Amino acid sequence: MKQDPFFSDFYKSSLALLTDLYEITMAYCYWQQKIADKQASFYYSFRKKPFKGQYAVVAGLKNFIEYVERLKFDSDDIQYLSTLNSPTGEPLFEPAFLLYLSEISFCFDIDAMPEGSVCFPNEPIIRVTGPILQVQLIESALLNIMNFQTLIATKASRICFAAGNDPVVEFGLRRAQGIDGAVSASRAAYIGGCCSTSNTLAGKLFGIPVVGTHAHSWIMAFDTEYQALYAYSQCMPSSCIFLIDTYDSISGVKNAIHIARELRQHGNEMIGVRIDSGSLEKLSKEIRALLDNEGFPDAKIMATNDLDEFSIQELKAKGSAINMWGVGTNLVTGKEQPALDGVYKLSALRDDQGLWHRKLKISDDVTKVTTPGLLQVRRYTQNKQYVADVVFDELLSSPEDLVFDFYDEGNEFSIIQEAEYKDLLIPVVRAGRSVYTHPSLKQIREYAKAELMSLPKGIKILEESNQYFLGIEKNLYSIKKELLNNIKKKMEL
Repeated sequence: MKQDPFFSDFYKSSLALLTDLYEITMAYCYWQQKIADKQASFYYSFRKKPFKGQYAVVAGLKNFIEYVERLKFDSDDIQYLSTLNSPTGEPLFEPAFLLYLSEISFCFDIDAMPEGSVCFPNEPIIRVTGPILQVQLIESALLNIMNFQTLIATKASRICFAAGNDPVVEFGLRRAQGIDGAVSASRAAYIGGCCSTSNTLAGKLFGIPVVGTHAHSWIMAFDTEYQALYAYSQCMPSSCIFLIDTYDSISGVKNAIHIARELRQHGNEMIGVRIDSGSLEKLSKEIRALLDNEGFPDAKIMATNDLDEFSIQELKAKGSAINMWGVGTNLVTGKEQPALDGVYKLSALRDDQGLWHRKLKISDDVTKVTTPGLLQVRRYTQNKQYVADVVFDELLSSPEDLVFDFYDEGNEFSIIQEAEYKDLLIPVVRAGRSVYTHPSLKQIREYAKAELMSLPKGIKILEESNQYFLGIEKNLYSIKKELLNNIKKKMEL
């Protein structure tokens, strides 16, 4: 399986300016205030459960690390920044700062959950530690890369869960949000469980298996449907999935069967037929009966009509005979939730004496209150099933037995003593360079599959699923409450 040097193959340059302007203006102010090298720790998490489910699937880390390793301000980046002016017409940045940027050597550390990991709201997925100017500058790119791919990998996992053992093909290129949206979505959908993509550029870049049939226009380009299907079979004898609903699906499958007999005489088998309209449940049953009666019980019936996890679940519950699914728009756009609400928050600063000071952001919206410290996540397993995640502070000792529910502070939980555990954030970058052996995309996909198998089934149900326990360790909980109270007291003065 080919490795995926996404940025070098696709963009071929540093993306230092893939950032919001306020990241650079803050960097300028850190530099002016002579605190650019103050050590800081930020963490990336998301707040709300995507698609009203319980979990998400981490995706995008490989691309983010590649971005980090290539990160530098090129001469044309500096030239562009030199043209920016303040509202009064003066240069926005002084030349000495731009020289500083041109010479900067990024040296921060990153700890992260591996791609394919399952994760939950409010827990750190990535922790970045290093000079505050540097770790601030990467915020926008991190959120851009990780939010989108994690969202789409999660959506794909839900669709594949609904499809059961049936293969799901990602068909979203033409409906995706631009070129990068299409390519990144293909990668993330493969991690989430799709077996292949129609996107040949994604196939080239990432080694994802590519699949294609033909369009209605192919049928319409011939005088009859039979002529069109026959001509296709002569061009692609070993790759025939016939689209049969251009005029009438039942007539179409009869034509496909006739042609499939001739293919078989020459040593080739029809892979299957595709329907893209009509009553998919009713048609699939009729088509299955015809295929089986005519000696093609292994031929697939593929459906591709604005599908998502709920329509697939409903069709399977009704006993449809569809056993291959092509999913496009609803997958690659995350249609009902077009963005993951990932955030990147400061959680600790180190002073000149080397002591870390925890930082906390408060809000009237309790979901926006951050968690302080050098954060880590410990996941507990019992009987080969994940049972709980606990957020703790590495500045403190290991988690105590007692933890508090992240969603309900009145709910206490005692960790099962015999439960096995692992800490989820692992070193991936040290001093700005990768120290992580990146698995292939196929290996990431297999890891995601294993992760999802380790979740209790009740966590994966599409709606009204059981709630996975996410807790905050007792000592960290106490520190967070104390910081929160101290901040409120200062606000009252």
